[in-house]
Amino acid sequence: MAASLQAALDWITGNKLPLGESIASGVDRLTQSAPWLFDAVSDGLSALVLGFTGVLLAVPPLLMAGIFAVLAFALQRSLRLAAFVGLALLLIVNMGYWTETMETLSLVLFATLTCVLIGVPIGIAAAHRPWLEAALRPLLDLMQTIPTFVYLIPTLILFGLGVVPGLISTVIFALPAPIRLTTLGVASVPRPLIEAGQAFGASRWQLLWKVEIPSALPSIMAGVTQCIMLSLSMVVIAALVGADGLGKPVVRALNSVNIADGFEAGLAIVIVAIVLDRLCKTRSHD
Repeated sequence: MAASLQAALDWITGNKLPLGESIASGVDRLTQSAPWLFDAVSDGLSALVLGFTGVLLAVPPLLMAGIFAVLAFALQRSLRLAAFVGLALLLIVNMGYWTETMETLSLVLFATLTCVLIGVPIGIAAAHRPWLEAALRPLLDLMQTIPTFVYLIPTLILFGLGVVPGLISTVIFALPAPIRLTTLGVASVPRPLIEAGQAFGASRWQLLWKVEIPSALPSIMAGVTQCIMLSLSMVVIAALVGADGLGKPVVRALNSVNIADGFEAGLAIVIVAIVLDRLCKTRSHD
């Protein structure tokens, strides 16, 4: 019996499926068949992100802190939140991480915008088509559970060092959140609301824009917030492939075992996360 089990084990280990080799050969074929395409995508995305970063850095830090404070008040109608946002950004200026913060903000905003533009329509389609939601579920599970470093290997080969592989890896990692929460929100719209819209003669598109999306908006915004948090969690990892931002000082502090710099850069990341989270929350009515 033991010999039979060992023989079966030897056969299984001796006939390895070429899963990794297949992926590697596919990436090699992509790089050899259309290198100009990946170079063009890399150059275009780099120009967009770096251009937006340049626009953010062109605004004086004190003025930018004031703009964010005013934006916080306009969105949430809270003087306390506006004061907190302004003081938190001034703290980043005081610590000397303003440039890195704007670089991180640019990367996070581009990744979030990309995820929303892709994820929300897919989530709406999946909510209306159960077969699509069932087909997407294992793919989304895979995207969320594969270690993030694995994403960096093919993107680094295809797009080279810089902000682009970090951006694409961040989008892949964060995309399931808006898809899942949009699907959940649209699928959870109360049936009486839909029937009321149909009774008034609303078309399918009118039902979507005037009934389903407004009802599902809290869930969609929760997906956007999660997307921002997941994007920020990739900042340090993206720095390993050349992306600028607050991840670089964290990596430098890790390499030099510099507790002070590591804590300050980490605190700056936390501040950005809190500010963006508060700005994206649905306004409280208390």
